[in-house]
Parts: sequence; structure tokens; C-alpha cells
Amino acid sequence: MKSFFGVDYYPEHWPIEMMDSDMDRLVDLGVEVVRIGEFAWHIMEKREGEYDFSFFDMVIEKLKKRGIKVIFGTPTATPPAWLINKYPEILQRDENLMPRSFGGRRMYCYNSEVYREYTRKIVTKLAEHYKNEDSIIAWQIDNEFGHEGSDICFCDTCKEGFRKFLKDKYGEIENLNKTWGTVFWSQTYNSFDEIPLPLKTITHHNPSMQLDYRRFMSKSINEYAKLQVDILREVLGNNAVITTNIAGGYFDKNFDHKEMVKHMDFASYDNYPVWGGLKEPITPANIAMDLDFIRGLKRKNFWIVEELMGAQGHTIIGYLPRPNQAKMWAYQAVAHGAQSILFFRYRTATFGTEEFCLGIIDQDNKEGRKYKEVKEFFSDVKKYKDLLQSPIKSEIAFLYDYDNIWAWKIQPQSTAFNFKEEMLKIYTAFYKYNTHIDVIDAKDDFSEYKVVVLPVMMIVDEDLKNKLEEFTKKGGIVVLTYRTSIKDRNNNLYLGKIMPCNLNQLTGIEVEEIESLQEGQFAYADGKYGRTKCCVMREMINSKGAEVIYTYEDKFYKNKACITVNRFGEGKVYYIGSSVDSDVLSSLAKEIIMEKSIEHFETPFGVEVYSRYYDDKKYLFIMNHTEEEHDVLGIKLMPYDSRIIEVK
Repeated sequence: MKSFFGVDYYPEHWPIEMMDSDMDRLVDLGVEVVRIGEFAWHIMEKREGEYDFSFFDMVIEKLKKRGIKVIFGTPTATPPAWLINKYPEILQRDENLMPRSFGGRRMYCYNSEVYREYTRKIVTKLAEHYKNEDSIIAWQIDNEFGHEGSDICFCDTCKEGFRKFLKDKYGEIENLNKTWGTVFWSQTYNSFDEIPLPLKTITHHNPSMQLDYRRFMSKSINEYAKLQVDILREVLGNNAVITTNIAGGYFDKNFDHKEMVKHMDFASYDNYPVWGGLKEPITPANIAMDLDFIRGLKRKNFWIVEELMGAQGHTIIGYLPRPNQAKMWAYQAVAHGAQSILFFRYRTATFGTEEFCLGIIDQDNKEGRKYKEVKEFFSDVKKYKDLLQSPIKSEIAFLYDYDNIWAWKIQPQSTAFNFKEEMLKIYTAFYKYNTHIDVIDAKDDFSEYKVVVLPVMMIVDEDLKNKLEEFTKKGGIVVLTYRTSIKDRNNNLYLGKIMPCNLNQLTGIEVEEIESLQEGQFAYADGKYGRTKCCVMREMINSKGAEVIYTYEDKFYKNKACITVNRFGEGKVYYIGSSVDSDVLSSLAKEIIMEKSIEHFETPFGVEVYSRYYDDKKYLFIMNHTEEEHDVLGIKLMPYDSRIIEVK
């Protein structure tokens, strides 16, 4: 797939008489592609069965005359009022069994057979109408699946679907009772029909049951997405290019993103480094980790179909990106594997929920600073299209597992725990040295990396254990953190095994006891790189062959290890038994990077240098994430400056 650069364009939001001047302006801006149609179901079907695509026929014809391509979105994220009015049972129900009201988006139940049938109809008609339209280069299904709390439903359809899911999985009710441990609190079931949804109750539902419900929700959402993929492939043929736009907060969602994009041609992302209510953007490392996660979904480069340019917010407006800052974020995105970018949005809407999601052009319709920045970015980045399509080879991988993430969500164990924050904390330590990092599913093959990091991997099964042992024997370095391998795939604790269960030989340690540290509560440890503050959780570790590099400074536990490293085969395993300070993590990261001779760059704080290779040439993407001037690699960087340079 070639690289394209463009904008999100909603022609239905503007008077038709503005369309030609808007499109002429798109040409001046340097736009090659626009995304349209994703929220326009009612325009396509004003009344049931009355399909009319003439508006978008006109739009596409005008775009074609100007050489602008199209990404067409299926409109299923926003069902029309007539459909909900006729079939109110389509609406999701929250955990209080209240239906989600019409008026937002994605308020439909993924398991509704009625909604699936109407989805089949509109997507089929849309695809049939445009199957010979060459200017449509790709199709986007729905919009930001699972975002804004739309990833869970408690309606009667889901209740019956969940029971069927469990029956298919366990076969006999006795198997479920044994696996879940329903003897606890007299929760034993005589049949699958007795199993409730995990609605609000006194205290909490069974952890195994809650994990299975998230698996069921994941299956439901992904099956609905695949329904649309299958329709498009059937009508358009196997050469159809299909994607969906993934929203931020991917680790907080109740569906497996890798499973969703498995049937698509490439992953796409909506890149918002700042959003309504944020006083300042998320950190550069956080943005980078998000991008590395999206690239890791299919282990190849991706698209960004919404790249922030203006301040954003539905009811509360967030931080205003400073001059050149949003442009710099676009450079960071292409550095990390975004081979195509569409800025959100062409012009700020003057009505509707997103009228404060500010665009390239504001409500004054003037070509201001943001317009000039986008135009400059397009002009520069188009010179490097071949480079942007080149693969990124990383030697470090961060591993995640959705079962594990959901298990933490069900039982966070500390008021201070947040899965993404714990991953980001150690990711930042490696990012600081400008290393290439892949963020991938733990079920993927990671044998070709030099280093793998598994933050708070509470669930470790036999397959992952074996892969880690084989990887380390052959010289790889593994980094583990607290609460590793304490649970099985059923979200139950391992019986009769010492933590980290099944990994004692690999790590050379035994965890004797644990302490949960709440918000504002700390312990301390001393060692190789000075004193560190410990938070969230701490484990009292006994060495069984591992080298102790940090011990607790504690009246009762001063002989217990906090951080260890163990030789196993030709490799090493680091075990970090608490959430320790960033400085210590950075020192450990540098130690590992130097030992494994991993390419890196040491730069001033806030300056990112990311290398890419193409056609036997080396290029550097240089981004200044600060409001200060910096001299880096002989280049004077202005505040929020961005460069792509060839290394001679």
C-alpha cells in the first residue's frame, strides 16, 4: 500500500455551495486523500430501505476531478433514529440495566441480531454501489470500536450469548464449577441457565467469571467487526483494502485489538496526544508507546486516520498545541511507522457534540497557523514516502496479554495500580535512549529479539514459560516485574507453588511475602544505583542463586531482595520486585542496552532521535518535544522543531 497524506473531511457538515472552494483549498493544502462517510447513515438511508448515495457520488466526483482519493467509512457507529425507534432493543444496557439513550454513538449491542442484519444491509448496499469506484483506496469499518465505554453490554441478548459462550467453552456445568471454584460462597450452578451477568452486587463477582465475561465481550466485538470485513470482501473481492480506526486507551478496552485487525489489511490509529481536560499533553514516551503498540498489532507499518492538529474536547477543551508542536507529533508518528497520516479535521464543526474539536481551519474559515503547519508537513514528508514504507526492526520487545490486563482490572490489588502506567514507566526507561521498541502480544514469536520485557505479567501459562526459558538459554535478556506468574489462565492462583510460580529456576528467586502499597505510601531500597523509592507493591524476595542488586531499607525486611538478576543458560533474567524510581529503571535499561550492543542515542531530555534505514541509507528523525532550543548532532533545534535528515 502506498503512502497518502490528507484530512478528515465531512462535506455534509457544510453548505453545498462551499464544497468547490473547500476542495480547491484541499488541493492547495497538499491533500492526497480524504476520509468520508463514517457517520452518515441517515444521509444514505433516510427511511428504511430507501438507499440514496447521490450526495457522496457528487462528493467523490468533485474529489476525483482534483486528483484526491477517498477512504470510505461504513456508517454503523451511528445508527439512525428511525432504526432505534423501531427496534429499541438494539441499545446496549449498562450495569444498572438501563438502556443507553439514542443521541451519542456506538450505543448499539454488538450481539443484537437485529442490528447485525441492518448492518449487513447498509454495508452491502454501500459496497455494491461503490465496488467499481477506483478513487476509493481503502474502507474503514465503523469508528473507534469500544471507545467511550461502548465495549461492554448487559442486555438480555448478551446474557443468553454469554451462557452459550460458556457452554461451548466448558461443555458440562461441572467443568465450569470446578474451574471457577464456585463452591466458594455457595455459587455452584446446576445449569448454564443459572449463570448471571456480572452486574453490580454486594462485594465482587468471581474473578474467573469476570475474566470470561471480558473474553465474551471481546469475542462479540471482534465477530461484529469481522462481519463487516467479510461483507466487504465478498462484494469487493479480496483486493479490497480494509482497516478500522483504533482509539486511544487500548489497554483499558474489553477486546483484543490484535484479534480485531487480524482480518484487516493494516491497522489504523487515532493519535491524540492531548484531549479535553488535559492541562498538558501526555508524555513523549507515552505517545511513542501508543504508536509502537499499533505497529505491533500486525508487525508492520500502519496508518493514522486522525492526527490531532487543534485543541480538542467535547464539553471541556484541552491544552492548545503550541506552534509546531502538533506538526512535531506527526513527524514522531511517521518515525514510529505511520506511513500515511490524515489530520483531524479539515475545519472545525459549528454544530454538534464535536464543535470544540478544533481543526486545521477554525470557525473563522481563515488559513491560519495550523493550516500553514499542515501544508509544510505535507510538502516535506512527501519527499520520504519510500522511507516511510520501510520496515522498522526492533531488538527490544515489550510483551502484553489481554487476559493478564483484564485480570489486573478485575483485581488491581493496590489503589495505586494502573497497568498502562506500570508498563509506561519501564518503557520510558528504554525510550529515553532512543531505542527501537516493539509492543507485542505475548503469544507472538519473540525469539529474534535481544531483550523482552514483561511488566506485571500476572498470568503466565506453560507455553509462555517455555518460550521465556528457550529465549534466555540462547542469550536473550528477560526483564520481569512484581507479581509475575502468580495466576493461571483461569484467573486462579497457583496452588502449592512458590512465586513466581513455575519461573523459580528461570529467575533464581522465591517470593516469600508481598505488601500492597496504596496511593501515597512508599518503602525504600538501596543498591547498585543508589536509593530508590518503592510504590504500588513490594515483594520480599529470597535469592536462590540470583545476584541481589537491591535490598529493602526496612527494619523487618532489610535482608530481603527488591531487584535481582539471574544467569540462565547464555542469558539473564532481571526481576524487579516493586515499582521503583525512574532513575533506577533508566540505569538498568542502559546496562542492558550496552551489554546487548543495541543501537541508541543519548540526547537531552525531551529530544527524540529515531533511526530508519532504506536503500542502504540511514535516516534520522529528530523531534524536539520541549519549548527550549537544543543543539543535537550538530543541529540547532528550535522549540518543537522536527527534522528528517540523511546520515552521510
